[in-house]
Amino acid sequence: MSNKKMLLKKDIKEKRELVNIEIDRYLPRKDEYPKQIHKAIRHTLFAGGKRLRPYLLINTYLLFKNDLDKVLKLAGALEMLHTYTLIHDDLPEIDNDDYRRGKKACHIVFGSDIALLAGDSLLVYAFAMIADSEIEEKLKLKVIKELSQEMGNNGLIAGQMVDIMSEGKKPSPKTLEYIHYNKTARLINIAIRFGCYFGKAEKADLDRMKKFGEKIGLAFQIVDDILDVEGNEQTLGKTIGKDKKVQKMTFPAVYGLEKSKQMATKMIEDAKKLLKPYGEKAEILLMLCDFILTRKF
Repeated sequence: MSNKKMLLKKDIKEKRELVNIEIDRYLPRKDEYPKQIHKAIRHTLFAGGKRLRPYLLINTYLLFKNDLDKVLKLAGALEMLHTYTLIHDDLPEIDNDDYRRGKKACHIVFGSDIALLAGDSLLVYAFAMIADSEIEEKLKLKVIKELSQEMGNNGLIAGQMVDIMSEGKKPSPKTLEYIHYNKTARLINIAIRFGCYFGKAEKADLDRMKKFGEKIGLAFQIVDDILDVEGNEQTLGKTIGKDKKVQKMTFPAVYGLEKSKQMATKMIEDAKKLLKPYGEKAEILLMLCDFILTRKF
């Protein structure tokens, strides 16, 4: 493993632990009554994962500021929101997946009824955590408003809905872009946007980093689609080959594998160019771009 890859792996581990501590302190203990729901909430949340969205928020913030503690609650809230989407996605009524983050999915262990409530709980806790954070009130309201828009029926839920409706239908580039922009790219982009807000970034920086978020958000999903065809279940921690089986609208289905790989590579190259003005401060984000493309350290 190269020195850069070792550095990235170490940095992800350290910041993931900071976020995990923040989340752990905020949530009820797993033995609090009613125990079953609190165990279910923690099951997928602490099953693993690199905390990519919190990591993007933190490292975008560090382009402009240094006092990391101020953004940890918001980073934790984003991870709760992300995990809520995973628990619901895995349900038999939606993507019907038995594994997540290398462990049995929440509904396999606790049942669909409790898994549904666990996801709902994480959604609620995320907003409560933001409300309890030490953020200036004006910015707090802005964050809550934007998150509700991104996660609602004109954002993430819209993407999930069209994804369900599109199964088995003729692949369409326009529909594909709509699904993945809403289901995946928006939450990745908002992590970067919030990092800019908290870092008091100038408008030019905010505009530049929004473009960066758009590029890596879509690249992340393209690579996900590719790995569903070529990936390893042990490495990914989830079932592969399901997209083709249920005729999901994916990048390989629309463009083919080779074209999809070219698209992902081009988006990552464009994303890295956008980071040039930040010099050494962007070193971690540059390394993360390479990781998003390969998913290997």
